[in-house]
Amino acid sequence: MDLQVFIRSPNHQTLTLTLEPTQSLTLHHLKSSLLPNPQSLSSFYFTLNGKPLPDSTLLPNRQITHLSTLFLLPRLSAGGGDGGATGAESRDCYLKMYAVKKPDKVDPNEQRLGKWLNCALSNEPLREPCVIDKLGNIFNKEALVEALLGKKLPKEFRHIKGLKDMINIKLSMIPGNESDAADGARFQCPISGLEFNGKYKFFALKNCGHVVSAKALKEVKSSACLVCHKEFVECDKVVINGSEEEVAALREMMEEGKAKTVKEKKKRGIDVVDGEKGCGKLEANGKLENGKGLGNGGVKKFRAADVAPANATKEVYASIFTSSKKSDFKETFTCRSLPIGRN
Repeated sequence: MDLQVFIRSPNHQTLTLTLEPTQSLTLHHLKSSLLPNPQSLSSFYFTLNGKPLPDSTLLPNRQITHLSTLFLLPRLSAGGGDGGATGAESRDCYLKMYAVKKPDKVDPNEQRLGKWLNCALSNEPLREPCVIDKLGNIFNKEALVEALLGKKLPKEFRHIKGLKDMINIKLSMIPGNESDAADGARFQCPISGLEFNGKYKFFALKNCGHVVSAKALKEVKSSACLVCHKEFVECDKVVINGSEEEVAALREMMEEGKAKTVKEKKKRGIDVVDGEKGCGKLEANGKLENGKGLGNGGVKKFRAADVAPANATKEVYASIFTSSKKSDFKETFTCRSLPIGRN
């Protein structure tokens, strides 16, 4: 399969690069083909998801995958009056100054795009099927399931224990060529047409999975999904890539849901007759019989004589169980001693 990569030039134009499986080239060669002036090559560099890439990076590789977006950015050079050379420095000063290479600053716009256009786990471009967790992080389902089965989830995603913690979502593709969309976005709101690129707030509806913009839900007030018309309530809305406050609210809701589930499981594990008033006695076949006067909170104490087999003497049957009758015998797990006068 051919590798297709989108390239954003400094003048905000989007170019499409297609490589056959047998082809390979470095970012330096790619930069040479894009910039006509060879002297300006050192003045530009490529970035991916806000991180700079060296010119020796080879295409294709595991980091730059199919449908990735590379940004070609100019380097900022200092001009006069920036505290540069004064004529008093020696060559050693410059060597010491540049011995440790300072990392390039991360572009916040690229960070935003990477968060909305790529999987939060694998950093690969989003492709269906996609899911979100209960905190609004968006993933490629295949990558998340593989990490879950291999027990390789990072610490920030350890709250995902299984499929029950994933919400399947349905993203609406932008019609036509994806590279024509602003900022490289490939998805949009099916109602308002707003692009899924982090500039606008989006919600996923848990009951049906459709992803729509907050603007659409605000302008068209309805208790049903605007796409499939399935009814939903306010707690069914999960904000995608929300703010710190919104994520904190979702986390609190998630913890409350876990506590409620644990409480319900404990409740189902308690005997239904425990503590109930007017419950009947427990028969030998396990059924309840209407009766009164049960002690200890409504549960009758088990007696062996009450469940003696047919044609059996109750006293003899009960004597099999040492706890059914008090006696003068002193018994341990290894022997039984008889009272004085009977040995």
